[in-house]
Amino acid sequence: MDTYLLDWASLLLRWAHVITAIAWIGSSFYFVFLDSSLTRPTAPDLKAKGVDGELWAVHGGGFYHPQKYLVAPKSLPPDLHWFYWESYSTWLTGFGLFTVLYLFNAGSFLVDKTVHDGSPGMAIAASLGFLAAFWFVYDTICRAFGQNKNGDLIVAAGVLVCVVFSSWLSCQLFAGRAAFLMTGAMIATAMSANVFVWIIPGQRTVIAQMKAGQPVDPIHGRRAKQRSVHNTYFTLPVLIAMLSNHYGWLYQGPHNWAVLVLLMAAGALIRHSFVARHKAHVNGSRAPWEHAVVGTALLMGLAVWLAPASPSAAAAAAARPVGFAELRAVIEQRCAVCHNAQVQNKNVALHTPALIARHAPAVYQQAVVLKLMPMNNATRITDDERALIRRWFEAGHPVE
Repeated sequence: MDTYLLDWASLLLRWAHVITAIAWIGSSFYFVFLDSSLTRPTAPDLKAKGVDGELWAVHGGGFYHPQKYLVAPKSLPPDLHWFYWESYSTWLTGFGLFTVLYLFNAGSFLVDKTVHDGSPGMAIAASLGFLAAFWFVYDTICRAFGQNKNGDLIVAAGVLVCVVFSSWLSCQLFAGRAAFLMTGAMIATAMSANVFVWIIPGQRTVIAQMKAGQPVDPIHGRRAKQRSVHNTYFTLPVLIAMLSNHYGWLYQGPHNWAVLVLLMAAGALIRHSFVARHKAHVNGSRAPWEHAVVGTALLMGLAVWLAPASPSAAAAAAARPVGFAELRAVIEQRCAVCHNAQVQNKNVALHTPALIARHAPAVYQQAVVLKLMPMNNATRITDDERALIRRWFEAGHPVE
């Protein structure tokens, strides 16, 4: 029953996490597009009000005319919408999901003895420390260099080094699947912390200055804009890090940290191409698609690098039909430890021929195609045994 309730918690938290993430990313993408697409107003009344940029758009059968004020409007409107709960809800639901899936099952999900022989308690402490440490280092880099000449380039270089090192370190400390997730989670934590620590407090300070009749300090707007831009570049790397941990062939190799870095780099390059395209549209210049081309080339290169080796002609000729007795021996040794009459993880049991036949597609998908099972390869299934399951399944998975 406890496992059943945890599965329900996982389902509902994952659902809520996806919903809130869509809302946050959607609003973030929209405002980055808006900032990059604004044009200087020509109407005297807009200039008199302090409007610094405007955009006409059509959507859903209606016309929209968003305007951006230079620093702040002359007077506060009665109704002001804030964008922050999308970020906070995304992080809270994500951390809740991480707690249910990984922290409650640290011995299975965080620890891989072949990677680092640590205790579940140490793995939990390291994972939480990872989230905090990345934010501290990233924020320190931004504080130290963000306002300098060429500060954006220095910050970008510093953050890149930090992300590469963190990706390598996580793959030395955690199971491959957890390492990919942890890297995405640490960047996502920095994104939400940007909103919580800098963007929203800066906006509240501006409003407080306006209410007090004080001059509005533009530094708050510049800092908020800087962190917002960082967040939009982080988005696609975070998403690919989160999604890629569902594909065992990505994180099980000896150079899994390099795979993760290249995946995230491809996402950042593709995102930059779209951000630059918005600006190019306003300026009437050429859209710099080469960044997206390089990102796509990275993905294609990864696909070639990670492609499974084709069996030699001799090996293919020697491939023989797999008898059920041979297949069952592998299942009992490698799979039935967690899928039997007493323990039925994910409601899957494999202790009888009928159950093996019923769950044959799932066994093939999880153990052969995705290579997700056994979890962290706890039972040490070999590539030859995976190939045996493949031949048995593709032969019609007979049980006689």
